[in-house]
Amino acid sequence: MAPLLPTIHDPSALRQLDRTQLKQLADEVRSCVLDNVSRTGGHLSSNLGTVELTVALHHVFNTPHDRLVWDVGHQTYPHKILTGRRERMPSLRQIGGISGFPQRTESEYDTFGTAHSSTSISAALGMALAARLKGEDRHAVAIIGDGAMTAGMAFEALNNAGVQDCKLLVILNDNDMSISPPVGALNRYLAQLMSGNFYAAAKNVGKTVLRKAPPLFELAKRLEQHAKGMVVPATLFEQFGFNYVGPIDGHDLDSLVPTLENLKHLHGPQFLHVVTKKGQGYKLAEADPVAYHGPSKFDPAIGLVKPATAPKQTFTQVFGHWLCDMAAQDSRLIGITPAMREGSGLVEFEQRFPERYHDVGIAEQHAVTFAAGLACEGLKPVVAIYSTFLQRAYDQMIHDVAIQKLPVVFALDRAGLVGADGATHAGAYDIAFIRCIPNMSLACPADEAECRQLLSSAFAQDHPCAVRYPRGAGAGVPTKPGLEALPFGKGELRRQGRRIAILAFGTLLYPALTAAEALDATVLNMRWVKPLDVDLLLQTAATHDCIVTLEEGSIMGGAGSAVAEALQAAGVQRPVLQLGLPDRFIEHGDPAKLLAGIGLDAAGIERSIRERFGVAEAANTRLSAGKTRPGVM
Repeated sequence: MAPLLPTIHDPSALRQLDRTQLKQLADEVRSCVLDNVSRTGGHLSSNLGTVELTVALHHVFNTPHDRLVWDVGHQTYPHKILTGRRERMPSLRQIGGISGFPQRTESEYDTFGTAHSSTSISAALGMALAARLKGEDRHAVAIIGDGAMTAGMAFEALNNAGVQDCKLLVILNDNDMSISPPVGALNRYLAQLMSGNFYAAAKNVGKTVLRKAPPLFELAKRLEQHAKGMVVPATLFEQFGFNYVGPIDGHDLDSLVPTLENLKHLHGPQFLHVVTKKGQGYKLAEADPVAYHGPSKFDPAIGLVKPATAPKQTFTQVFGHWLCDMAAQDSRLIGITPAMREGSGLVEFEQRFPERYHDVGIAEQHAVTFAAGLACEGLKPVVAIYSTFLQRAYDQMIHDVAIQKLPVVFALDRAGLVGADGATHAGAYDIAFIRCIPNMSLACPADEAECRQLLSSAFAQDHPCAVRYPRGAGAGVPTKPGLEALPFGKGELRRQGRRIAILAFGTLLYPALTAAEALDATVLNMRWVKPLDVDLLLQTAATHDCIVTLEEGSIMGGAGSAVAEALQAAGVQRPVLQLGLPDRFIEHGDPAKLLAGIGLDAAGIERSIRERFGVAEAANTRLSAGKTRPGVM
């Protein structure tokens, strides 16, 4: 049998295939996904689970004229393969390569950029209403997972969409339940029946006739709801104003295609519930979809293999161990995560302290205010959350926590650049958006040992504190077994040099020390952005000509800005060079290469300092004359 995938350069070719050929194409797409992810790393389980759904959608709908909006977007590798990017898949998530998520700048088929959850229904509704207002005949389809449906934003969108007259289809990709063959066959029949024009027309005729006899109309309405309720889930989505269809087997193309074709010809908002299996078609991923959610490179014939030597401890692991140790010592500690148990390192905590563990689902806003409520009653909540996801709960952090000065600890994982996940997941802004909030404190550990100690420091405070740390491992400094805290709001001198002082915030301390050796510069490990160690800063400024600030966060409004503000407030004039993330989004790629590309490795730090303060005599002359050059960003 001749391969089909090499002939599919865009979905128009897919739409020319007979339905009997779609199964073969799906098998080839699944093999392509597995082959490429095993070579580059990336999201695997979720993509293997959406192959048939992707094939069916592009077969039925006239993409890109009809809009597909993929929620989160970590399940769009089959979509990319079928929309002209198959040959670029070996560059997946590499510098200069294609993104692991939909990007509008990458393809016209990526109609909306997604990487955070629960945005698809809102965006698709906007597209559907825009088409109606512009007089364009097009469909908008939102594909959202059952996990993403836990977020309030999804229900806000449903609430708005249910009263609109537009061509909107919401597909719930439910991969957390299974369908036995008998139920699957029955559901296929019922789904096609309920999505067909005959059923819709008969229902509308019945309503027209029975409206003249209100008691009979109400009885028929209840009977319809109860009859559907016997074979399908509760009619929650119909209460929002959607026509609910399903659940159907999301891997059965003979069910998917005709159901989608029927739904395409119905008016008003439609809701299709499909059931898929993460890791479908690759037994190892089916058996352990969590392990294969986002694997690194591996051999598909063997699967994931533990490294021969133990890797360095990651910051996430440091947090997880600290959380368990602190919980054992203090019964007030409550651990909270918005659907990131594994990613944030709470697996052991859930096992050891199940009564004090709360996964609130993809609901960052609720997580923060829930923590505030706990703190009001004398408990000590720790919210384990990615830096980029805390952005979604900014109002709650200000209104519900900071204003009330509640002792909530925010453990901010994935601070700084995150590598292959790119700009959507980078923790670039937490320093800037936290340091401007009254009552908040923020610590930046330089290594694993400091991370544990600064978490203890934050937990000991009677006001809200955040500790930010990066993805992966750091310098490899071993942690101490106790729960000793570092002094609150105090930094330390790490290298005594002359003339130039480098103030490092976080893990860039180590490349700063390397650069300082070549420059004979002083290096301070500042540890805290807020409160800033102003005493240490002013002592250093009094004995040095130039100040350099270094952070893996946004330069604008970041730690360097805090230093410049403190110097200005004290009436101290020193040239300040602020090094950090520039005012642009940093795309995906190897983290070390990305840092080098923006001058935040040791060589780049040394180069920037030499370019700015290279001539010592000239700088000394300017300073002795009482003249300074303004700090730069």
